[in-house]
Amino acid sequence: MIKVDLHIHSNCSDGSDSVEELAEKIKNAHIDIFALTDHDTVDGCKIMGEKFKAGFIKGVELTCLAGDIKCHILGYGIDDENEGLKELIKKGKILRRQKLETRIKYLKDVWNFEFTKEELDWLYSRKSVVKTHLANILVKRGLAENNIAAMEKYLNGCKTGNTRFSGEEAIKTIHDAGGVAVWAHPLGGEGERHLGREEFIPKLEKMLKYGIQGLECYYSRYNQEEIRFLVECATKYDLNVTGGSDYHGTNKDIPLAKLNVEGLPVSFELLKLDVKL
Repeated sequence: MIKVDLHIHSNCSDGSDSVEELAEKIKNAHIDIFALTDHDTVDGCKIMGEKFKAGFIKGVELTCLAGDIKCHILGYGIDDENEGLKELIKKGKILRRQKLETRIKYLKDVWNFEFTKEELDWLYSRKSVVKTHLANILVKRGLAENNIAAMEKYLNGCKTGNTRFSGEEAIKTIHDAGGVAVWAHPLGGEGERHLGREEFIPKLEKMLKYGIQGLECYYSRYNQEEIRFLVECATKYDLNVTGGSDYHGTNKDIPLAKLNVEGLPVSFELLKLDVKL
């Protein structure tokens, strides 16, 4: 049984582990094939590639709006030096900075919460700032028990407007960078309501028009019924089948290489990812 995890985050985005720490944990967990898929950045791929001669797939997770569908698109086997991808990521950093400023103002205006200079310096120094980073600070200040509770109470009401990539643009950029575009946790991600069959199929048909090439069928928050349904869809439409934990270190309660709710092992042979290892 080959151990695999194709959805992992470092602190280059919203994970808690540095790339170096993550590499050691992957080795200690005896994971044979894995992908680093940080949100809207590929900064960790070069470092990770230097630590693994085999089994490492360069990846990225792009935050998108495909028509009316809010989604995350995983790019696998990408050329992290591709100029088009670099330009998209540069654009994403500007969008994320706008979102950060909106959230800082919201916390001050609505909750009378102000960050210290040290906290702001830390936030602005990061390559990719997401809601989790702000929530962790709120937890440290004793305003919530955990980051999920902090986001629900203090941040989810903040309207930031559309700061997502166009789904069509993101998928095309992944293709142009030599990668395979896969819809991450397509039935719903962490803390989201999962879509049923009747809701999902029309969305999938839209995503196919945008050029999606695969579905993340095996996912740490999905049960066996949901996995079977997604595999059926992937088979019907001749799509890649992938699986990932969505590991974020201490920022999410998900262990490495957990690809389903039951924690059952998944052979890499069950996954159909068309990338070179």
